[in-house]
Amino acid sequence: MSKDEAIAKARETEMDLVEISANAKPPVVRIVDFSKFKYQEEKKEKEARKHTRETELKEVRLSPFIGEHDLNTGLDRAKKFLLDGDLVKISVHFKGRQMAHTEFGPKLMSKVMTLLSDFAEKDREGRFEGRRYVTIVRPKKGLQNKKIDKEQAEVIEENNKNNETEDKEGSS
Repeated sequence: MSKDEAIAKARETEMDLVEISANAKPPVVRIVDFSKFKYQEEKKEKEARKHTRETELKEVRLSPFIGEHDLNTGLDRAKKFLLDGDLVKISVHFKGRQMAHTEFGPKLMSKVMTLLSDFAEKDREGRFEGRRYVTIVRPKKGLQNKKIDKEQAEVIEENNKNNETEDKEGSS
């Protein structure tokens, strides 16, 4: 119908003429109560926002000459963050004279990445940022869609430890 007919019909029913798609040829309009239309649009947007989750960037700090237990504790925290769907920034901090041995940063990071290989994939390659060697990892694709329960995570961890002990025995 023509523009004038649509305006007349909208006034007759005491409603508003709302443009739905301006880019279409001819433009698409609808006769609706505008306040109700706005309310429904806001409700749709709110529902869409409810199902989205912002990923946070969590950080795990390590030292280049870290003890085995401390490393495992840091990795456990990183795994928890990854299972929650967050990005994890893993940083190796060098202090004082440790800067003379910066080769331990990439070495430690490669060890960390092998231990986290079931949970994470690199988002950004490792690089030095001042006195830190930093890399960012994200959860593997399968982890984002389904949450792994703690039992499955423990089984994966146990497999990693078994592989690690086999590597040590094989190299001796």
